[in-house]
Amino acid sequence: ACGLVIFGKSSGPEFVQETYTAITYHNKSPDFYEEVKIKLPAKLTERHHLLFTFYHISCQPKQGASVETLLGYSWLPILLNDRLQTGHYCLPVALDKLPFHYSIHSPEKVPSQTPPIKWVEGHKGVFNVAVQAVSSVHAQDNHLEKFFTLCHSLESQVSFPIRLMDQKITEATLEHELKLSIICLNSSRLEPLVLFLHLVLDKLFQLALQPMIIAGQTANFSQFAFESVVAIVNSLHNSKDLSKDQHGRNCLLASYIYYVFRLPDPQREVVKPGNVGARSRYYTFGRTSAMSVGSKLLHSRVISCSNPDIAVTQSATDEEVKNIMSSKPMDHSSSRMSFCVEGTNDVPSVCASPRPPNKKHFHEELALQMVVSTGIVRESVFKYAWFFFELLIKSMAQYVHSIEKQDNPRRSRFSDRFKDDITTIVSVVTSEIAALLVKPQKESEQAEKINISLAFFLYDLLSLMDRGFVFNLIKHYCNQLSNKLNSLSTLISMRLEFLRILCSHEHYLNLNLFFMTSTYAPVSPSPSLSSQNSSSCSSFQDQKITVFDLSAEYRQQHFLTGLLFTELAAALDADSEGISKVQRKAVNAILSLLSSHDLDPRCSKKEVKIKIAALYLPLVGIILDSLPQLYDFTRRTGNTEEEEECAGAINQNVALAIAGNQLNLKSFGITLVSLPYRQSATLSPDTTRNLLICFLWIMKNADQNLIQKWIADLPSMQLNRILDLLFICVSCFEYKGKQSSDKVSTQALQKSQDVKARLEEALLRGEGARGEMMKRCRIPAGNDRSVGLSENLRWRKEQTQWRQANERQDKTKAELDQEALISGNLATEANLIILDMQENIIQASFAAECRDNLLGGVLKVLVNSLGCDQSTTYLTHCFATLRALIAKFGDFLFEEEVEQCADLCQRVLHHCSSSINITRTQACATLYLLMRYSFSSTNNFARVKMQMTMSLASLVGKSPEFNEEFLRRSLRTILAYAEEDADMQATPFPIQVEELLCNLNSILSDTVKMREFQEDPEMLMDLMYRIAKGYQTSPDLRLTWLQNMAEKHTKRKCYTEAAMCLVHAAALVAEYLSMLEDRSYLPVGSVNFQNISSNVLEESAVSDDVLSPDEDGICSGRYFSESGLVGLLEQAAELFSTGGLYETVNEVYKIVIPILEAHRDFRKLTLTHSKLQKAFDSIINKGQKRMFGTYFRVGFYGSRFGDLDEQEFVYKEPAITKLPEISHRLEGFYGQCFGEDAVEVIKDSAPVDKRKLDPNKAYIQITFVEPYFDEYEMKDRVTYFEKNFNLCRFMYSTPFTMDGRPRGELSEQYKRNTILTTMHAFPYIKTRISVIKKEEFILTPIEVAIEDMRKKTQELTAATSQEPPDAKMLQMVLQGSVGATVNQGPLEVAQVFLAEIPADPKLYRHHNKLRLCFKEFIMRCGEAVEKNKRLITADQREYQLELRKNYGKLKENLRPMIERKIPQLYRPVMKVHSTRESFRSHSFRKYDAQTSSQSTKE
Repeated sequence: ACGLVIFGKSSGPEFVQETYTAITYHNKSPDFYEEVKIKLPAKLTERHHLLFTFYHISCQPKQGASVETLLGYSWLPILLNDRLQTGHYCLPVALDKLPFHYSIHSPEKVPSQTPPIKWVEGHKGVFNVAVQAVSSVHAQDNHLEKFFTLCHSLESQVSFPIRLMDQKITEATLEHELKLSIICLNSSRLEPLVLFLHLVLDKLFQLALQPMIIAGQTANFSQFAFESVVAIVNSLHNSKDLSKDQHGRNCLLASYIYYVFRLPDPQREVVKPGNVGARSRYYTFGRTSAMSVGSKLLHSRVISCSNPDIAVTQSATDEEVKNIMSSKPMDHSSSRMSFCVEGTNDVPSVCASPRPPNKKHFHEELALQMVVSTGIVRESVFKYAWFFFELLIKSMAQYVHSIEKQDNPRRSRFSDRFKDDITTIVSVVTSEIAALLVKPQKESEQAEKINISLAFFLYDLLSLMDRGFVFNLIKHYCNQLSNKLNSLSTLISMRLEFLRILCSHEHYLNLNLFFMTSTYAPVSPSPSLSSQNSSSCSSFQDQKITVFDLSAEYRQQHFLTGLLFTELAAALDADSEGISKVQRKAVNAILSLLSSHDLDPRCSKKEVKIKIAALYLPLVGIILDSLPQLYDFTRRTGNTEEEEECAGAINQNVALAIAGNQLNLKSFGITLVSLPYRQSATLSPDTTRNLLICFLWIMKNADQNLIQKWIADLPSMQLNRILDLLFICVSCFEYKGKQSSDKVSTQALQKSQDVKARLEEALLRGEGARGEMMKRCRIPAGNDRSVGLSENLRWRKEQTQWRQANERQDKTKAELDQEALISGNLATEANLIILDMQENIIQASFAAECRDNLLGGVLKVLVNSLGCDQSTTYLTHCFATLRALIAKFGDFLFEEEVEQCADLCQRVLHHCSSSINITRTQACATLYLLMRYSFSSTNNFARVKMQMTMSLASLVGKSPEFNEEFLRRSLRTILAYAEEDADMQATPFPIQVEELLCNLNSILSDTVKMREFQEDPEMLMDLMYRIAKGYQTSPDLRLTWLQNMAEKHTKRKCYTEAAMCLVHAAALVAEYLSMLEDRSYLPVGSVNFQNISSNVLEESAVSDDVLSPDEDGICSGRYFSESGLVGLLEQAAELFSTGGLYETVNEVYKIVIPILEAHRDFRKLTLTHSKLQKAFDSIINKGQKRMFGTYFRVGFYGSRFGDLDEQEFVYKEPAITKLPEISHRLEGFYGQCFGEDAVEVIKDSAPVDKRKLDPNKAYIQITFVEPYFDEYEMKDRVTYFEKNFNLCRFMYSTPFTMDGRPRGELSEQYKRNTILTTMHAFPYIKTRISVIKKEEFILTPIEVAIEDMRKKTQELTAATSQEPPDAKMLQMVLQGSVGATVNQGPLEVAQVFLAEIPADPKLYRHHNKLRLCFKEFIMRCGEAVEKNKRLITADQREYQLELRKNYGKLKENLRPMIERKIPQLYRPVMKVHSTRESFRSHSFRKYDAQTSSQSTKE
């Protein structure tokens, strides 16, 4: 090779002329492993070749001899038939010097020489060499090289025939060979095809456009070229080695269209072989003109963000937008052609020159080929429609630019034949989409991609063609799709995606004629689709203002928006499977549009936004019609984590409502005015929120005069629907603060860690390399044996910077602060818009007859907003509106809206405790005005006083965050207002205000005391119980405090006690309902609740101080009604069920069912009976498996306890609570209060002698107690539930001996049984009840033995009769009864007490009882041994024999003592002549008395 063409090694120069291989020692067949890299010259000839020279190297050369000995030569020509020679070759080696011009021949085919060349092994191939070429000039593919060679023969001056490899091609066969090469292009290898893709496509498009004259005949390659392009596109997409973008498009093809493609050269129509043509235009770089033309098309996408992959600077606004945005007045009727629908109503230009008949345009040819394609080609065109659509659009844009038709009317830019082809393409593609959608899921995904491609195609056509023509295409698409699809959700989804893309057009507003009024706007060329015949989505009728209706006229004037609204209305009305995703897509499409308008600098002026809002006014009607489907944010809950932990527990807001808190608007049971029965929400929270954002944006930017006029014409029902919508809006946009973001991040972190742990566990369970690596990864870092290993593990996640995205805090503090700021601003903005809407409603309907109803709805929304977290800006305006309402409509508010005023009192009072000065000032002024107007209207504001008292009681009972000091300041401010109000000094108003504020201060004092015991739940409940007891004569306040207690119990998961609080509340309601109305189906009073709890009688209204429910302000809450009573009892039943007291659920529903039957509420009756069935099923299935509670006696001793000194209580603790648990809890709590050294727990249960205690210490005595029943009680307490319910007597035992020791020998072991009686029966409304009575009984040793033997016998009986039998339990009891090694077992007891007849006659009866106990005991032991024999397995036979042996020994040892009778008890002392039946009529006790009297006489 000539020149420095061989790359040198790293230690030498960059290029060298020759290179050597390494020496192979003593090998006749050496292998050379060197790789030689050669740089080929740009222009290769047939003389270029590779020369190989072979040498022998002498390791021990003779003196004077050369080290190198030349052996021979071989060579390889680089070109063969103008193609690079690559691959594996086996070359012969010549021993002689090579002849002249040897390089033009291959070594295998060297012609005969004179003298002849000597070859190694007779000219056989002995040298193997592999050649690989890396070239961007040589295709190295037969098909590509043939295609390029034939194309070159058409373009350049060549002489025929031409040689193509081993083939000669004449001019006559050129056309046939070229067609074959075009067809075979797709058979090329993928790698060279990709390398030369741009050139291949350019040549194919040139052949498709230009007819060729070959041998005097015109040759048309259009169809072959198009089919080849389709095949290449298909191959590139099917290749797994080529990258695709996020939309599944091949990146090579996309980049070709955007950066490479330009129209084939239109000047040269015919290329004649042999003629000298212009220079070739096939190249791949420097297409600046194509880029500049393409930017004309691409700039619109940049603004609309529909194609984010292209970064092109935004060009200037087009002429239409300039005309629209100019502030100069315009005559729309005369100038609309220039800026609005210029392609719709224009006339064909007379100056448009017709296209020459022999001249083809690329876009026309491409469209024609797409239309006439068939079979597999047609399927591929549809499958990859995006490529051909983009190609079509760019060729159209370049065509318009090249012929300078930008200023011509759109209708004359393109021929009618081309428009027909476009129409056909859209129709066929739409049919293909519909056909794919009815196929499996994979085909549906393909249909979605084609649908998106078609949408972008029409989107681009709007910038190039007559827009009326494009609108007709859109209409035909919608109609065609609706006719061929049966699935409503799929149909709406496809059309929505289609419309979403079209509506993202830069000139969307102009396309929809947003600036036109309904009086003179032109009619759209495509007025409707299939939905035009459907009824209007707005329910308003007979109104003067019709711009809020989605009417046919609106859909004609605003075509795209009308289509979008029609799809939204259809999605909201539909109720098919999968419709929720469609609804979300529809709402998000409109939200995106409004967001783009709001951010568009062209729409920043107020007058423009008014016109834009007017375009979207029908959306308001659609939202109002979909009100029942909106997610109800007013039913939100507080702490979701706590509620998940206590599933089935009472909801905080529900508890407030049930307990009689008529002041809580967030409570369960709020029904919207216009919706008597709310259905379950069908829209998700996010979808509803986005829809409400759209509504508020329209209300903010619309013409307020138009809004007021519309409101004035609306009927009362529609206004109430608007107020209901505003009510939901308030709750939806409540400010959540930064905590929600932190909480989400924490949950995401926890979820990520859980997923990571599960993944690692799955890998660890696997075998092979993955499992081994995971096991090594988990080796502790501190393990010395793994130190070296850990250092070498590069993939270890713990030792690298790689982390999962969710394993760290995804957002910085600054980002969280920014999110919180945006959230706060949104909440303020939304609520201010809502406030403006309410004022519009009040002003517009001031003179209307429905004013009263509207005021109640407005007040409801205002009060709800005060209950949400709000900014000071909004609160200032809200309080001002409230004061205006009170001043104008005070009489109506105080008389008709009693419950709303109560809610208002609580909300305003809550803001009186705010830490922000301006908020407190506004709240104080509002509260004082409320009191003042209440007094002025009725001259007695007793109801407001009661409401304020209840509000404060509720506030301090359930709101731990309120500030007492700020509230006291506010009360002093209100008092100052009353003292300085000159107009009210002559009235008793100031004195009444002072009395009221004194009462409120006393409630605050009680609250302070409650806060001291926040950490002592029992003391806290006692204090709340005392406060509730103090409100015995005030039913409303007692109801509130019972509600507070229920809430506290629920938080502690004491569901039974919470249910009892609600039962007491229901009994209280029943008492006062019985005074108001006499209905047979209602409970008479608390008496009817005795079966639920005997404690409920304390709610009886029999005191002299009881207020009549007819008095003003008494029993005015919403729960002093039949529905309130039912609600209380239903919630109580739910809590009883959660607590496992299923039998009580039945008793509760016995009171509820008659009320439901009287109201014919069959829906609730169905639900009630289903709950009863569940309760009874639970009783059957769970039975004695339930754990109701554990009881302890707790005594407090010491002056440090104050009021608790020497007080004894019975505590109810959760099931399976051990003595050390409660001991540790109480000791720890009081240790914190008094100091750990000052608290001591008394370990035993003996009586406490206070004189022996240290006066400086606090002593706690804790004893486990069990429910105690007399024998007659046990007849009624049959079930396990009955033995654990309605308990007021408890017993604990204390063993002792006469010498003071707790334990001793059997003969000296005494026992003290202590029976405690509590003030109330468990379960009660609190978990500890004071002891009011204590009884003690001392058992003698033999009585202790009798009691123990009875217990053992009962255990044996229970274990023997248990179903299904439990072998382990039976064997355990048997082992303790007949085991040979049992200390103080039955045998020892018998030997102590039955070995001899007692000398004292008083012990005869005890001796005989013990003997009978042993007789029954040994009988039960025998039954148990026999039962165990049937239960044992084969491996337990020896154990059974051992048990039987022990049983036999025990029976033999006990027999003489059991059979020994005391003669004095069985001596015949009287003759019995009666029959057996008459003898049975006497009791044994009477018989014993008779025998003892006879003995005395004798």
